[in-house]
Amino acid sequence: MNRLPTYKQILILSSLVEGNSIRSITRMLNVDKETVLKLLVNAGKKASEILDTELINIQSNFIQVDEIWTFVGKKQKQLTTDERYYEKTEFGDQYVFVAIDAETKLVVNYLVGKRTAENTLSFMQDLNARVNTEFQLSSDSFNPYKHAVRRTFGNEIAYAQIHKQYGEEIRDEKRYSPARITGIKILPISGDPKMEHISTSYIERQNLTMRMNMRRFTRLTNAFSKKLDNLKYAVALHFFHYNFMRVHQTLRATPAMVAGISSTFWSWERFLGVEEQRKMVA
Repeated sequence: MNRLPTYKQILILSSLVEGNSIRSITRMLNVDKETVLKLLVNAGKKASEILDTELINIQSNFIQVDEIWTFVGKKQKQLTTDERYYEKTEFGDQYVFVAIDAETKLVVNYLVGKRTAENTLSFMQDLNARVNTEFQLSSDSFNPYKHAVRRTFGNEIAYAQIHKQYGEEIRDEKRYSPARITGIKILPISGDPKMEHISTSYIERQNLTMRMNMRRFTRLTNAFSKKLDNLKYAVALHFFHYNFMRVHQTLRATPAMVAGISSTFWSWERFLGVEEQRKMVA
């Protein structure tokens, strides 16, 4: 991979963040599968480091959180008895907890792991460490959020949950169509949340963006993650690209630029360190 030309590294990374699978990239660009995976690992590690160092001291007024489902290796129902009762197994269901700023569309933080109370608390504590303003929080009705928010923020923020009620699934469309929403209840939990800003619309749209731009999140395919680490690297690369490189259509800038975290648009050359090398040579 170190001998791979810069232009081909850029093509591979661009393909990864635009929803192409590993094998389709190998066919399109005539590169080995291991080369693509090594580049994903290295890029994912660097993306994670950039997100950790840059997403700090964030000023936000309204944040929405949600979890998106995926799996590693095999689906939960296919786990063996030992795997099913061993919580730290990387196989089976995995979730990506995501927090987004409703105004700048910046993904403030995320966490990849099991959908547990422990991970929910870690996710909230990380959110608290990155945002330095008082904000209003909206989430779905996943029960561990109540404890995690109370333990992390106390009554310092306004918080509300949106509880969606679903009708019965249509028998012939059970596997392919989501259940029909029959009602929505808004449940204020703490503080004095403004009703007009209690929403999870933006974070649910981000879930769609993830499913479209990461092939391993596409349902009913064989492109799912085989290793948990590779899933984490792919998610880190996605959120780096989304925050720092992808121009949001309604904002006409990257979320990081709108949020005041980055003053310029990131390029793949900058991400790979090519720009710095050219400056040193000059």
